[in-house]
Amino acid sequence: MTSRWSWLVSLLGRQLWFRAALISLLAVLAPIVAILTGPYIPSGVSQKIGADSVGQILDILASSMLAVTTFSLTTMVSAYSAATTSVTPRATKLMIEDTTSQNVLAAFLGSFLFSLVGIITLAMNLQGENGRLVLFVFTLIVVMIIVVTLVRWIDYVVRLGRVNETTREVEEATEKALVAWIERPNLGGGSLPAEADRQVGHDHPVFIPAVGYVRHIDVAALAEWADARQATVSVAALPGTLVDPTRPVAYLTFAPDDDDVAAICEVFMLGKERSFDQDPRFGFSVLAEIASRALSPAINDPGTAIDVISRAIRLLTVWDKAQVSGTPAYPRLFVPALTTEELLDDVFTPIARDGAGIVEVQIRLQKAFGALARQQGGRCRTAAGRHSRMALGRAEHAMTFDPDRERVRKAAAEVLA
Repeated sequence: MTSRWSWLVSLLGRQLWFRAALISLLAVLAPIVAILTGPYIPSGVSQKIGADSVGQILDILASSMLAVTTFSLTTMVSAYSAATTSVTPRATKLMIEDTTSQNVLAAFLGSFLFSLVGIITLAMNLQGENGRLVLFVFTLIVVMIIVVTLVRWIDYVVRLGRVNETTREVEEATEKALVAWIERPNLGGGSLPAEADRQVGHDHPVFIPAVGYVRHIDVAALAEWADARQATVSVAALPGTLVDPTRPVAYLTFAPDDDDVAAICEVFMLGKERSFDQDPRFGFSVLAEIASRALSPAINDPGTAIDVISRAIRLLTVWDKAQVSGTPAYPRLFVPALTTEELLDDVFTPIARDGAGIVEVQIRLQKAFGALARQQGGRCRTAAGRHSRMALGRAEHAMTFDPDRERVRKAAAEVLA
């Protein structure tokens, strides 16, 4: 699993300002390289190649890249606002962390700073005539980067903020977290399925004096601490859990001192919002939010809800095919199991509730439950049957047209059969 510092570094790499600052730093280094390497270039080469025109090129870049950067920022902000309104605010986080838009904006901003620093060094005549050749070569490279970036940006900006594109990003983030859990079940610890079992032999709870969502658990550090103390730890708060000073995050077999509590609290990273990284249920919940908003009377878009149902089937098929590992990587850790019932509850219950009176949504739900019940792994069969009955009950109560009820009953009968 990802360690605490690796996770923090990955969060830093997702920040827009970090990529822009990194490329801008490289842009500042280019004129410095021209100054240092200029004396080693044979005289007269600069005039033959036409490097004297680099000043005019840099002027054009400086004026155009500032406008392009401003336009790109405006477009991104408008797309984020549209996604917040039409999809869900929880999904915009993935859009902000998208590497394509960050790389595009960083390239434009870096090109502007490169041209600005280049103009300043030319005005000060720091690199000399031969250094102009080096700056000219760097300028040509920057122009090629801009051309490639603009082509990618044109293709990407037409899809930025669209419902289908945002839903796809949520699905990919959810699948990534789900596959990580499958590859390392229970975060690498032993299974602790029942709430009551968490305190069996673990009578000493550990509390965090803060309020927030558990975003990441450094299980490797926690296992290392448990090995050093010859203790076992029962994790009571999975990523995605809202904890407070009265809710324990773990249980121990011995009474911990202040140092022990501090060491355990350090491995639990809290935040104001949930994260997709170690929390597959959050991804399923966000997909359900997208479908619920689409089913609202203000938007009235059953097609998006049906699309979300199809994406949920793909994700749950990955989960159903998973093979449970028999030997935990960290035998001293016990972690609550991620259950199939929880996943189906997260994604299907809101859709069945908000789409109870829409016949096409209910039929698609019953077909989804039938597909899950027929999976070879069998992990979704019982939960799919339960949700099929609940969805049928909601439809019976909400629908007023008898032929619609009959269609849903027929679809549900196929699932239960």
